[in-house]
Amino acid sequence: MNDIRETLVIGAGPAGLTAGYTLAKNGRDVLILEHDPVYVGGISRTANYKGFLFDIGGHRFFSKSKEIVDLWNEILPDDFLERPRLSRIYYRGKFYAYPLKAFEALKNLGLFESARCMASFGFAKLFPVKNPRSFHEWVRNQFGERLFGIFFKTYTEKVWGMGCDEISADWAAQRIKGLSLAAAIIDALRRSLGLRKGANGESAKSLIESFRYPRRGPGMMWEEAARKIKAFGGELRMGRTVAGLRYDGASKLWTVTATRGDGEVETFQARHVLSSAPVRELMNSIEPRPLSLFNARDLKYRDFLTVVLIGRPQKELPDNWVYIHDPSVKVGRVQNFRSWSPEMIADGVSTCLGLEYFCFEGDGVWSSPDSELIELAKNEIAKIGLMDPGDVFDACVVRQAKAYPVYDDAYADNVRAVRLEIATRFPTLHLIGRNGMHKYNNQDHAMMTGMLSALNIMAGKAVYDVWQVNEDAEYSESGMSGAREALSSERLVPRKVA
Repeated sequence: MNDIRETLVIGAGPAGLTAGYTLAKNGRDVLILEHDPVYVGGISRTANYKGFLFDIGGHRFFSKSKEIVDLWNEILPDDFLERPRLSRIYYRGKFYAYPLKAFEALKNLGLFESARCMASFGFAKLFPVKNPRSFHEWVRNQFGERLFGIFFKTYTEKVWGMGCDEISADWAAQRIKGLSLAAAIIDALRRSLGLRKGANGESAKSLIESFRYPRRGPGMMWEEAARKIKAFGGELRMGRTVAGLRYDGASKLWTVTATRGDGEVETFQARHVLSSAPVRELMNSIEPRPLSLFNARDLKYRDFLTVVLIGRPQKELPDNWVYIHDPSVKVGRVQNFRSWSPEMIADGVSTCLGLEYFCFEGDGVWSSPDSELIELAKNEIAKIGLMDPGDVFDACVVRQAKAYPVYDDAYADNVRAVRLEIATRFPTLHLIGRNGMHKYNNQDHAMMTGMLSALNIMAGKAVYDVWQVNEDAEYSESGMSGAREALSSERLVPRKVA
């Protein structure tokens, strides 16, 4: 058994590496264990297939937290590109700029359909559903039934694997917070006329028209973070699957066992454990057996896979990604990796598209052979019109388990039970990151949870409430005090109608 470590971190994703970087930079002892034998970065890694690089889901480097932006610049000072942002919606054979442009939307929908949408909106305002309970009812009240069907229903159901009548209205109220048809029309008119900013000179967060991006993908950030952690004296061990955690309340020490790829077992002792592993797996590995284990086991996840199609050069696509609202195809979103960064393309000229399919681990899509998924993707990309299947000369499939924690009707009570037990029985166990907290955090917010947890360990007390960090939190420009303030609202993952 090795010497006692001050902090052991489970998972080398954005949260785990940020925690490790913060500790190691300040001269603190830290060991990071990562399950993947090759990649750091978790879902923010950059996968490599024959020199073609691709992002797992698309990660813009944008944050309202000055601390996080400063950290990005510190870790990767010379490798950011400023990239134009363009995304579109594909619906029934037509492409719509997203956010919408009024005249383009009018042309694509046609005068008759546009009139029906406005009539539907008017009817919804005159006869709203009282006390809307579902996502469907809430959006119908705000936009009308026809716009709900065009721009909300299909994509939402693809992503979450449940009907819009099952998803709670409170998620809609948070997810589409502050958006109304009038505001959307005004903004669409501004965009159509080239007037991109509002009267106060500020653009809404969703309307950001450029973003920073590492020239060789987000994994570049995390590979450099891992290198610098080691340079500071921290330790990172790859290909380690944590098999068990035992807590000794008398000594307040954790004994952690991890299995290597060759089957050998390693044992470590640590005073603090930071975990970005899925809550379900973490609690299942703890001894003494947690009382909230059944709560943890009830937590659910949404998974997805990317079929990468590599084809001969064609007319360059301007999009970073395209949302596929069309119900006639299964694909939910298409990534265009060249638009993220030209350096993602191995030969500099080929077309490389990633078709994302949202699924549950073990279902028909997830379990399909790669060859069938590639044929499906080729057929669907032809139907959408973004690539000729005959031009595809290579392809691969990347599966991503537990991409999104699901907020079903029981998740809040389950997470609350886990948190309470950890606080009372395992006070030196710290949950961080998206899956570690079962919280739909963006990359920068996952990083913030790792940073604040590390600062708490360094301070010897809970200076910051890590659970206040969420997707819609506004962080102060003047210092870390902003990290203590989070908005009461969250951009939630769908939960079912109560």
